[in-house]
Amino acid sequence: MSKDSYIHKLLSGEPDSPLVFAFHGTGGDENQLLGFAQELVPGATIVSPRGDVSEIGAARFFRRTGEGVYDMDDLARATDKMAGFVRAHIAAAKPSRVLALGYSNGANILASVLFAEPGLFDAVALMHPLIPFAPDVKGSLAGRQVLVTAGRRDPICPPELTSRLDAYLRQVGADVSLEWHEGGHEVRPNEIDAVKRLFTTATKEL
Repeated sequence: MSKDSYIHKLLSGEPDSPLVFAFHGTGGDENQLLGFAQELVPGATIVSPRGDVSEIGAARFFRRTGEGVYDMDDLARATDKMAGFVRAHIAAAKPSRVLALGYSNGANILASVLFAEPGLFDAVALMHPLIPFAPDVKGSLAGRQVLVTAGRRDPICPPELTSRLDAYLRQVGADVSLEWHEGGHEVRPNEIDAVKRLFTTATKEL
């Protein structure tokens, strides 16, 4: 798979710096999380792809047939394509660490890539993911740092599914942190701080 298989933004960082992937939510694009990723890891190389599926004009990373109802065949296609895109950028950058964050639909494709290829990332931030299926991890997540952030009143991502994802990730060996806020699907300051802590810890381990 090519480094150019998705429309994307690439901000080159310092030599031997971490590589950070940023995955936008439905209706976002490659610019949505670019500045946030730069703030999280100054000097890092940032790669932010645009979803290749249009839902009534809104960019997404895979198709769905309704709210919370995924086209699983298209999710499999997108997961394979995104994993190849990530691998190609890792091979080109030769980074010291590979970090990733995603919001909403971006968190969902990131989680699916993590399940398919657990060894790709050192630390992952899943912001308001919705995983309505039983994950099938192709390997071990032991030693991988995973942050899940969520709202207790999120109408899109029910808290019970967030808790189920948290439990599953722990069962397969991931080092999981769970950050809640009392609101809905919006991003709040405490979860931004949690992502900063995660990535700071991950880069300090160099």
